[in-house]
Amino acid sequence: MSQDTAALATSFLELHRVPTLLTLVNVWDVASARVVAETPGTAALATASHSIAASLGYPDGEKIPLDEMLAAIARIVGATSLPVSADLEAGYGDPAVTVRRAIDLGVVGANIEDGMRPLAEAVRAVEDVMAAATDLGVPDFVLNARTDAFVRPEGRSPDECLDEAVVRCRAFLDAGAPVVFVPRVVERGHIERLVGELGPQRLTVIGIPGTLPLSELEALGVARVTYGPWSQRVALTALQQLTERALAGDGALPEDTRPLN
Repeated sequence: MSQDTAALATSFLELHRVPTLLTLVNVWDVASARVVAETPGTAALATASHSIAASLGYPDGEKIPLDEMLAAIARIVGATSLPVSADLEAGYGDPAVTVRRAIDLGVVGANIEDGMRPLAEAVRAVEDVMAAATDLGVPDFVLNARTDAFVRPEGRSPDECLDEAVVRCRAFLDAGAPVVFVPRVVERGHIERLVGELGPQRLTVIGIPGTLPLSELEALGVARVTYGPWSQRVALTALQQLTERALAGDGALPEDTRPLN
């Protein structure tokens, strides 16, 4: 593995360790990657698996072949000099092997979700991923170990989901993950407890309707916020609104439209 990849991983990890909230607007192809990368203040990129799959005609949930997912990620990595973190879902059957292939492309971080598998199995995946990264010479690989405790409540109350998230996130951190991801956690009290239990600059959340303002997340000690498929949804909403105007209105382009491609 090149020293450049290892150095980029270290710089990406450092972005999570400072008190300033790391905000990543997710991308899904070269055009979106370039737009986000060229926006002042952007420090790194993160791919969105849902968005990549949708752009290529696949539903979410590892329905896209891994080779196609990695090919899309490779094009994004090649379009920027910034650190790139890849959403690799649950690892496509073998998280360590999948992460190895991603690192070979220049990826310096990844989301791997637990899917609420038995905790020992999920912990082993974290250990295997971090061992694979270290073996490739990238010990600072930023694994963003995701728990689906809130995504798959399976009859648990919100407080019970929180308890489960705490247990799983602690285990993932102990297994070597630098940061942990709890999607769909939005309540201030839940975020406060997670940061209190896990420590500051360890928690990642997703920006969705109802998420606390970024300034408040930063004050609470959250390390990182991403937007998952919502960035693509914002873009597609603008496209649909233009189509509606073209079909049923005056068809005028918004005056603030920018020639970004």
